[in-house]
Amino acid sequence: MVTTLAKEQTLSLEAFLSLPETEPASEYAHGIITPKPMPKGKHSRLQTRLSRAIDLIVEEPQIALALTELRCTFTGRSIVADIAVIRWQNLPRDNDGEISNQFSHPPDWIIEILSPDQSPILVIEKILHCLKEGSELGWLIDPATKSIMIFQNGSTQIYFAETEPQQPLTVLAGLETWQITASDIFAWLKV
Repeated sequence: MVTTLAKEQTLSLEAFLSLPETEPASEYAHGIITPKPMPKGKHSRLQTRLSRAIDLIVEEPQIALALTELRCTFTGRSIVADIAVIRWQNLPRDNDGEISNQFSHPPDWIIEILSPDQSPILVIEKILHCLKEGSELGWLIDPATKSIMIFQNGSTQIYFAETEPQQPLTVLAGLETWQITASDIFAWLKV
């Protein structure tokens, strides 16, 4: 008896982008659609508070913008970053000078917040792909371990809120005067 396995069909990026948006958002990589987990309390709090803290530093001097749940489509992928920090000069604009809806490059700084039911390996792979394609910095925030993994220039550092409470985290180049620690970030979870 001969058994034939049907090859799983993959979807093209163009076909994925023609689909209606989903809630929560879905991402596309390697021909596969992956839904992002629905953010829960800790994830939402960290995402909202951190993007606001970054924008307070970067928006007024027109250094960058911190955008949440931003779809970026580049090099055959379509990702949705929890927080995408885009340098001012890299912000796509439409003909009216307004921010565009289409982002065709990786964020300059990608920040991902790990959800309890999310695979850390897949999130790390997404961050590493962004770095390979031009992102300057990547953060992976893990509320369960109260740690932040920082990816930059081929190196990785991990900061724990409990053991390194005063250690400033690496931020986007040009923002070094802004000091923030893992303890500062995880303190936002107390309400």
